[in-house]
Amino acid sequence: MAPAETLQPIRVGLVAGEPLRLEGLALVFESGRAPGQAQLVPVRGTLQELLDDYSTNYLVLDLISAHGSLEILEKIRRARPTIKLIVIGPDGNESFVMDAIIAGARAYLGLSAGPEEIHEALDIVLEGSIWAPRRTLSKLIDRLLSEADISLGISTPHLTAREYQVLELILHARSNREIAQELGIEERTVKAHVGRLMRKTGAENRIELSLLALNGSLGSRSDMSMHSKDLSAIQ
Repeated sequence: MAPAETLQPIRVGLVAGEPLRLEGLALVFESGRAPGQAQLVPVRGTLQELLDDYSTNYLVLDLISAHGSLEILEKIRRARPTIKLIVIGPDGNESFVMDAIIAGARAYLGLSAGPEEIHEALDIVLEGSIWAPRRTLSKLIDRLLSEADISLGISTPHLTAREYQVLELILHARSNREIAQELGIEERTVKAHVGRLMRKTGAENRIELSLLALNGSLGSRSDMSMHSKDLSAIQ
């Protein structure tokens, strides 16, 4: 990993309607980074100011104190489709969480989330993945499968045994760190496998990759289990 001093700071836009909430979020992002991780620079401003600032590629939106709704997420996606959006909203409302992710959020945190969970969610988003409670992600995949019209006419890409193993764990909503621990490999190796899976399948994120796998476009679940067992047998 590159030395910490060579890493460019990451600007994170913060939008919250209450000054105390805004300052609390800023303190969270100003502290708690481990050695070797890029420092986070909280950027305060109105939503429009932050959307106009193309040096800020990550945005934390407190929907509760900003008195916002899901329509704001649609506005953000239209204005800046590539910005990575982290939403803070009500606890315990799975339907709202799923709607927020479908509307473009890369992570959803409940109001009760602490600094450690916020940092973990941001790290997952920095990896290019989606953060939400695992139970909710599973329901989201089921919901998208029932609504989406996914073509079955595409050819099945060739995946290695290890890629099938990683894909199986992605279907169980494991993070890169957890996959690395479970398979006994380095986290950067997991990132490389995930990157190859994305390129081979054309998926833009883990939700889309999971949909393709569950739809059978990448082989059946029994195929994945068979590859996983074969790989375990030779380790």
